[in-house]
Amino acid sequence: MKSVLSALLLFVSLVSYSAVDHWETVLYETNTWRYLSPTSPVSSTWIDAGFNDASWLTGIGGIGYGDGDDNTVIAQTTSCFQRTTFNIVDVSAIEMLVFNIDYDDSYVAYLNGVEIGRDNITSVGQPNYNQLSDGQHEATMYQGGYPAAVILDQNFINANLVDGINTLCIQVHNATTGSSDLSCRAFLTAGINDTSTNYGTPPGWFVAPLVFTDSNLPIVVINTENGATIPDEPSINGTMGIIYNGVGVRNYTTDPYNEYNGNIGIQVRGSSSQMFPKKQWSVETRDASNVRQDVTIFNMAFDNDWVLYAPYSDKSLIRNVLAYQMGWDLGSYAPRTQLCEVVLNGQYEGVYVFTEKIKRKDGKVGTDDVNSGDITGNELTGDYIVKVDKNTGGSSTAWTSPFAPYSGASQTIKFQLHDPSYDSLNATQRAYIENYITQFETALNGPNFTDPVAGYAPYIDTRSFVNFLLVNEASRNVDGYRISSFLHKIRASEGGKLFAGPLWDFNLAFGNANYCNGGSAVGWEINFDQVCGGDNWQNPFWWRRLTQDSEFTHTLNCTWQEMRNGPWHLDSIYARIDSLANYLNESSTRNFQRWPILGTYVWPNNFVGSSYAEEIDYMKTWVATRFAWLDANMYGSCPDLGISELDTQLVTAFPNPTESKVQLQVNWTLQNGHVTLYDINGTTVYQGQWTGTATYEIDMNSFQSGLYIYQITGESGAFTGKLLKQ
Repeated sequence: MKSVLSALLLFVSLVSYSAVDHWETVLYETNTWRYLSPTSPVSSTWIDAGFNDASWLTGIGGIGYGDGDDNTVIAQTTSCFQRTTFNIVDVSAIEMLVFNIDYDDSYVAYLNGVEIGRDNITSVGQPNYNQLSDGQHEATMYQGGYPAAVILDQNFINANLVDGINTLCIQVHNATTGSSDLSCRAFLTAGINDTSTNYGTPPGWFVAPLVFTDSNLPIVVINTENGATIPDEPSINGTMGIIYNGVGVRNYTTDPYNEYNGNIGIQVRGSSSQMFPKKQWSVETRDASNVRQDVTIFNMAFDNDWVLYAPYSDKSLIRNVLAYQMGWDLGSYAPRTQLCEVVLNGQYEGVYVFTEKIKRKDGKVGTDDVNSGDITGNELTGDYIVKVDKNTGGSSTAWTSPFAPYSGASQTIKFQLHDPSYDSLNATQRAYIENYITQFETALNGPNFTDPVAGYAPYIDTRSFVNFLLVNEASRNVDGYRISSFLHKIRASEGGKLFAGPLWDFNLAFGNANYCNGGSAVGWEINFDQVCGGDNWQNPFWWRRLTQDSEFTHTLNCTWQEMRNGPWHLDSIYARIDSLANYLNESSTRNFQRWPILGTYVWPNNFVGSSYAEEIDYMKTWVATRFAWLDANMYGSCPDLGISELDTQLVTAFPNPTESKVQLQVNWTLQNGHVTLYDINGTTVYQGQWTGTATYEIDMNSFQSGLYIYQITGESGAFTGKLLKQ
């Protein structure tokens, strides 16, 4: 089964290893292999050098079927076990080894009986012969991509490699029993520390590993116990050290761990992102006895649960960071973040976003616990965090909404209990939060939903719903509202209402999705069903219903204009994006050498830039078009704060319905600038520029009647407004 991803796992050299003289390949995919497509359990000793494989078949690697890249084609199978040997002349001459493998759909590899790598298959020890992969993973080399890579350092080499004959064993597994393809192409390349030449020339695609020594970002160093591969679940033991010498101070891998230095539990996290080779992780900080321990890292709230988010398909690397900052602009809590670079078991992993996990904690969401005995009174009423999301990562549905996402929908809206978890609440507590949200939905769905007493208003914090909507719409988050969408309910003594948020998961926002109009800068994301009504996950009906209330839309419109006149002014947003991009100027180069995907489509990119700068420019252009469309189409009105009257000290517009030209009186503070005009669909229809201070005219003879958005930028200011041609 093919995946749309091109999974790349490549280490690229900025400078050579000082002890490596040159690189030679000691094992090619075209080695002769013994292989078996098992129909019954295989002895666990099959990975040992002394195992008798005489009854197995013999073939030239790679071995598989379905992709046209196999030297030995085998019949359809759930798994294939393979063994080969190679000769090492002098272990002391080998500084490091790079194991490369191209596979479909998962693999586990062993060198002289010791596991050296695995991906996409969860098990303790060797997977059973009939175990399926955790998901789909398509081979990449036949598509022009690079194989995955695992670096084996000198400590491993000294402990496990021997002079003479060594044995490499690999088991590959499919995601389904009837999968249309399976692949295994393996290589082993050595970094030689002298001038000897005992092996072969590396393949043309091979590039030496990257050497990472220092950064302007904090450096996070993670080591798992015995170098174990991090599984989807459960968490495994490890250690984490963080080097952060302060703002503007350089960080070196040789510096002491001064931000955190201690034990952790770690596992892979995420849903669709798990198919990417760059993994994101959940990290639990622990004490010396491996008991969870609350700490503060990067001045974030005290906690023991953290996320190391791995931007991959988001090639700007900053979409989540930007969205969460926009949440803070509105006065709402959003997860705090810190851009960093990560080293895992001695291997450079690229740019990550160290992120707070959404939980009930001081400084985060609520402060009140719901204990097992809290079945009446104030203690029963909160705090609860619930979410609308996919049932992945072991999560389960707590209840299903009685209200369809839209009229005639076959889909339903399912709620999960996030914190406290479903299992930690008793039946009374689960019934309380379900009934409260159902009452809110019932009131909102009813004929008197706008009534301040009989309607929805008593149940929710309206401003939080406004804020949540604005960030999701400003970024046109294709997963907004329907996936990773959180709500939290506070105690009656604190007001008792339901809040929208916190914000979460914006990696496909800001024009980064090529499905369901996710890349379009025009249109309302709350109307998701109108473009993707057949999708399994739909928006709850609340959002469109709320926009039918004039009080709600008045607040929405006024809040939008306040933001546009402040932190969401286009200049301000541009400055923020540029600041983040400049902060990543150095590390983004390393990241995309580690993950060479610039210029390559990665699901679900709407735009593929050939450089990091192009990715940033695309994002800025998209934001400008999106904001202009929202200026022209925002629900409601706010006459006391009209967007067309903002920044009047900079520019005044004089639309004249009886003439074909519009004059823009440009003030001296906006001298030497340019103007861009967009139609209602966000398409650029006019661009112009001026020198000095002038009265600027736009000839609208060729334009159709309708509303247009203009954006003016000069030396010391900017302005967005509306023009109407009747």
